[in-house]
Amino acid sequence: MPPEAVSPPEDAPHCVYIVRCDDDSYYTGYTTDVERRVTEHNAGDGAKYTKGRRPVKLVYVETFATRSAAQSREYEIKQFSRKDKHELVHHS
Repeated sequence: MPPEAVSPPEDAPHCVYIVRCDDDSYYTGYTTDVERRVTEHNAGDGAKYTKGRRPVKLVYVETFATRSAAQSREYEIKQFSRKDKHELVHHS
């Protein structure tokens, strides 16, 4: 039986992260625990997109006070072109 899901603490940071996949593509996601999430991606337990593009490497993180703000930013970044994501990762 899988372990019960645990909610993050109220004061946990809300993060938007970008990983670079083995095929040099980028994946953007939201989490309250970046290290755990990257580990999940590399174990094949993350997003369907990254499952066949492992290993992934963490290349960018932004932290927000609220889930809403983080998820709004995640959506915004997901609309970026690959070039725009590359610029964000390498020039911030």
